[in-house]
Amino acid sequence: MYKRLSLFVLFITFFSQAQTGGEDAYLFLNTPTYARQVALGGKVLTFIDDVNQPMWNPATINLSHHNQLSVNYTSFLAGVNIGSVAYAYEVNKHIETIHTSAKYINYGSLIRADVNGNEDGNFGASDIALTLGYARNIPKTDFYVGANLKFIHSSIDNFTSSGLALDIGFIYYSADKPYIISAVARNIGTQISSFNGTRERLPFEVAIGASYRLEKVPLRWYVTLDNLQKWNVGVSNPSNSTTDLEGNTTLEKVSFLDNMFRHVIIGAELFPESAINLRVGYNFRRGKELQLQNVRSFGGLSFGFGLKMNRLKLNYAYSKFHSASNVSTFSLQIDLDRGIRGKNPVRY
Repeated sequence: MYKRLSLFVLFITFFSQAQTGGEDAYLFLNTPTYARQVALGGKVLTFIDDVNQPMWNPATINLSHHNQLSVNYTSFLAGVNIGSVAYAYEVNKHIETIHTSAKYINYGSLIRADVNGNEDGNFGASDIALTLGYARNIPKTDFYVGANLKFIHSSIDNFTSSGLALDIGFIYYSADKPYIISAVARNIGTQISSFNGTRERLPFEVAIGASYRLEKVPLRWYVTLDNLQKWNVGVSNPSNSTTDLEGNTTLEKVSFLDNMFRHVIIGAELFPESAINLRVGYNFRRGKELQLQNVRSFGGLSFGFGLKMNRLKLNYAYSKFHSASNVSTFSLQIDLDRGIRGKNPVRY
């Protein structure tokens, strides 16, 4: 079996913001792929007016998503391409809305080498997940519950793996309240087939999120607490290690508060209901783990904007991973109802 190059491992590390690298399979499942999400830190759970959101929280599926199509694309480093497509359709008044999506990552062309480092051509690698989601109201309450069923396929050279996963989400939403609260358990499942006969875990994740719309100011705040299934997520950053005069190296110690904040992602959206939106977010864990000593790299910071033009919504996000890697994400959402529903208000 050929070894994968360290560059491929680096990509996996970047994508696995919610996991410790190498622990689980299909880490791309926890990679944000649409610009509005990315601009606000990467893990917002409370969008109720965005057809992309059910990919992260199926409880947000509602009637206003009907006939909405979104296409998302990110050009990452060294020829890596990330994308997703989302669509929802209201079947009838009894079944209501079904949501479907596809997410993919193509890692481009990688160099094949044997155990001695001798190169022998190139190989490709890719991941894809197909999702079907559904949500319903809990009778006589403002709570909603939803679920996603995901089929996953991954390939590395001639090796392939597939799996099944389930997402379960809950959300509290009332049109009379300025806040929304949500909780999600993602990637509950197993591998159907593995790369080499040894089954790996899926990147299970539990998160809660909330958003709050200010009354006097056109601003909405977002906060997400992720990886709640695992308290110790802090990993020492080699850039923050110290070496004494005798050559002894001391690794960075992750404090209680440091570890706590690595579960936190915050974001803010200015003019959230206007034709032009401005967004900014910060992922504390990404910022700490990609920090460089004595260099202000602004890792973990992201920002972007949104434009509404009749049937179209264009979103853009610019995210800082590292001083050497800045990533742009583009999203285009189309209302295929041709404006019949006017402003297409949220209708649970």
